[in-house]
Amino acid sequence: MQIHSSIADLRAALKGRGRVVFVPTMGNLHAGHISLMTQARAHGDTVVASIFVNRIQFGPNEDFDKYPRTFEADCAKLAAAGVDVLFAPTEADLYPEPQEYLVEPPAIQNILDGEFRPGHFRGVATVVLKLFNIVQPQAALFGKKDYQQLMVIRNMTRQLALPIEIIGGETVRAEDGLALSSRNGYLTEEQRAEAPRLYRELNRIRDALRNGETDIAKLEKGTLDALTAAGWQSDYVAVRQQSDLSMPKGVDAPMVVLAASRLGTTRLIDNIEI
Repeated sequence: MQIHSSIADLRAALKGRGRVVFVPTMGNLHAGHISLMTQARAHGDTVVASIFVNRIQFGPNEDFDKYPRTFEADCAKLAAAGVDVLFAPTEADLYPEPQEYLVEPPAIQNILDGEFRPGHFRGVATVVLKLFNIVQPQAALFGKKDYQQLMVIRNMTRQLALPIEIIGGETVRAEDGLALSSRNGYLTEEQRAEAPRLYRELNRIRDALRNGETDIAKLEKGTLDALTAAGWQSDYVAVRQQSDLSMPKGVDAPMVVLAASRLGTTRLIDNIEI
C-alpha cells in the first residue's frame, strides 16, 4: 500500500490507475470502515482511502483534540483489506491557507444532527468536495450509519454535477446490535452494556410502523421517554422520509428512523431504514 501526504504526490501516483474508488475516513478504523474498503474493491480498479481528522466539521466544544488517532494500526488494517493507496495529509497539506471558501449545504444542514451541531455539515461538505477534487475518483463509499451525512454528500455530488457515483454502505453492528463507531471507545464498561438499547428502541419503532401504527409522534415520544428513563440524554428521535429527511406525509413512503443520544459524555447516533 502506498502512503502519500502530498497532494501532488498522490495525483502522480493515481495516473493511469483505471477506475478509482475512494473511501474517506477520519481514522481510528473499525470493522465498519473495513467493510467499506472491501466493498470498494468491487466498484473499481484502484481503492484509495484517506485519513484526516477535519477540524472544520467539529464545533468549539466537541472532541477534535481528543478524537482517537491510531495511524499505525489504521495503516495495518487498510493494507490487510487490500487498499492500494492511502492519502494521509496533514492540516498544512490540506489547508495550506485559511479555508475561506466553504460549501454551504441547503436547509437539510440545520435539521436533526445539524440542529445540535451547527456548522458540522458545512465542514463535512467542504472537506469532502476538496478531497474529491484531489483524488478525482469515479466512485466513493460512505456508511449509512451517518445517514444525514450520506444524503448531504449525495445531493451535493448530484447538484454540482460531479462525475462520481456515491455508494452507501450498510451499517456494521456488533453482535448485540450496537452500530460500530470510533466513539464507542469512549464508553465505560457499564455504558457499553447499555448502549445497544438505542438500536432496540429504533427496532421497536420500525416494528410498530410495519404493524400498522400511524401515530409517529407517539412513537417518537415513547422512545425518548424510554431512553431518558434508562439514563440517556437525547438530542432527537425522528421518523423521516428517506428521500429528503422531511417529515413523513404518510406511512407508505420509504422512511428512516434516526436518533442521537448521549450516554454520559459519549454521543451515539443510529438509524434504521423502514
